[in-house]
Amino acid sequence: MLEAFGVSPAAEKLYLYLLREPDLRVEAISAALGWAEGDVRTALDELSGLALLRTSPAHPRTLRPVAPDVGLESLLARLQAELVARQHQLESGRAAVAMLTAEYAELHPRGERTVTEELIGVDEVRLRLKTLTAQAQNELLALVPDPVQRPDTLAASKPLDAALLERGVTMRTVYLNSIRNDPASIAYTDWLAGIGGRIRTAPTVPLRLIIVDRATALVPIDPRDSSAGATVLTGAGAVSAMCALFEQIWNAARPLGLPSPRGAQGLGPEEREILRMLANGETDEHIARRLGVSTRTVGRKASELMRRLGTRSRFQMGVRASELGWLGPPPEACRGEGLLGSACL
Repeated sequence: MLEAFGVSPAAEKLYLYLLREPDLRVEAISAALGWAEGDVRTALDELSGLALLRTSPAHPRTLRPVAPDVGLESLLARLQAELVARQHQLESGRAAVAMLTAEYAELHPRGERTVTEELIGVDEVRLRLKTLTAQAQNELLALVPDPVQRPDTLAASKPLDAALLERGVTMRTVYLNSIRNDPASIAYTDWLAGIGGRIRTAPTVPLRLIIVDRATALVPIDPRDSSAGATVLTGAGAVSAMCALFEQIWNAARPLGLPSPRGAQGLGPEEREILRMLANGETDEHIARRLGVSTRTVGRKASELMRRLGTRSRFQMGVRASELGWLGPPPEACRGEGLLGSACL
């Protein structure tokens, strides 16, 4: 029962016993539980280290158990802090991988060395995209993390997309699920599907990315502000890594016209992602930005998940969901053909 808090089975048994018989000394506990005194002291040390025991004010040499509502809430707070720290480590690790991929690409043979170029501002990016799409021969892949598509972006995309598809270039794009709620985005994807585009959506899209012919990739200079410009990457090492990332996200996404798949627990993709991020200690505001929804939507879904799991706090919800396997991998993504999308950053 208390393993989720890092309490060993022996220490848990002793804690539950002391809640019923709080004033016993080591000798009496040893006799009652049939344990060696050394084992009792080891379990007492563990409980003391977890702040589940305290010194009795009346008898300084006697340890008394801390009430569960106080002691376990303290442990919950500690675990919450550890989860947040691990999430920060994960984000730092992802950033380090991206940096190392670019920094050590020069270890490839000279012909495969990564070359980078910065494009400053939206106009430079659109001009380069116009050139790249005109030169594309086989395939264009894109990840688009915007909750809705701006009218000027859609207008700039249409002639480029139409020209690509007319030449027989394959186009695949992954958008956020939230574009399903935006009439302008849906109208655009309907148009694109009608001329041969393919598109899928996912609960989260980690970054903005465009790959042309698996040889050139564009990523934002600043992930938080795509209008700042883009970095152009060429070279087998870096671009292959970007292609692998795209394929992983594409395979887990679903075609725009299909209903949301639900797991054995009845969780949809957004609910599962909200549950996972809440369990990692992320704020409503951060989750809303990642999913492209409002903070009110996040709060409403979090309350519903707590109700379904029978918990009183979000952290308890995360612990309970982990115990029940609700944070496991989502249902296998649909592998059928879908619609497709925009070439614009």
